[in-house]
Amino acid sequence: MRAIWITNDGGFRADFRDVPVTELPEGDVLIRVAYSSLNYKDGLAVSGSPGVIRRYPMIPGIDLAGDVVESSSPEFQPGERVAVTGCGLSETVWGGYVGMARMKAADVVPLPAGIGTKQAMAIGTAGFTAMQAVIALERNGAKPGGREIVVTGAGGGVGSVAVALLAKRGYRVVASTGRAEIHHYLRELGAAEIIERSVLATPSPKPMEAERWGGAVDTVGGDTLAGLLRTAGHGSSIAVCGLVGSHLLKTTVFPLILRGVNLLGINSVLVTNAERREIWARLERDLDMRVLDRMTQEIGLSEIFEWGKKILDGQVRGRVVVDVNR
Repeated sequence: MRAIWITNDGGFRADFRDVPVTELPEGDVLIRVAYSSLNYKDGLAVSGSPGVIRRYPMIPGIDLAGDVVESSSPEFQPGERVAVTGCGLSETVWGGYVGMARMKAADVVPLPAGIGTKQAMAIGTAGFTAMQAVIALERNGAKPGGREIVVTGAGGGVGSVAVALLAKRGYRVVASTGRAEIHHYLRELGAAEIIERSVLATPSPKPMEAERWGGAVDTVGGDTLAGLLRTAGHGSSIAVCGLVGSHLLKTTVFPLILRGVNLLGINSVLVTNAERREIWARLERDLDMRVLDRMTQEIGLSEIFEWGKKILDGQVRGRVVVDVNR
């Protein structure tokens, strides 16, 4: 079966290789992979950027979905539709850019009846993370009908799904982007208003400014996150799940202390299986699959390197599903 194969023996090398099923690592569940997805993290992995792959050789792809072929776990039966997201895939565990994968049962989740295999990868880690962020905001007091919720990096995978989820839940959603050409797209997803990213990202000498946001999903970090903190409303929360702008944060503690603003870290890799099932159930309930389909495009495994560069260059909108068999 064809896979993307990455080595680093004296230098980074990524290419295609035929991998026998017998070379797959040990695990409880053998999955015939139908689809994977393309995330920012995947772009980093296939381009050789440091910080993702920690064990070589590696088959990248942080998501996979397909049908169970064999299982030594009583929790899964042959023919069952399943998905794996995060769980160390493409870091220390062989990932989804391959025709078959063997996984630990604790990392595998059965797909809800209302989510197709391809749709599961249209969701992927990005949509899973967006749902985590919305759940975290609501557990910390966010409710529809309150102050507006802003989503930064709204044109990306996490941002697009977050906009759609929040809009369907009844929130007034403001989408932040620097890409004028996707304004219509964001309104189709449910954004009530769109703001230029510089509104949040421009540094200010003031530690706090006028309160506006009832919450935020931030995929950008850096100056954008600092701007969110300065303008967050009293008792609001910011779900932090990305750093496409910067991993550095220059701010003050004043919003945290004087306005009781909460910073909520979102980690989609280290999640228990029970929590994963809960998040997938919420996605089935709260995400309009018709909207998901409209934000998704499909590519073949042979196009990964080209599209990996595109996603790093900010040229990808919404979600990208990868058919690993073409």
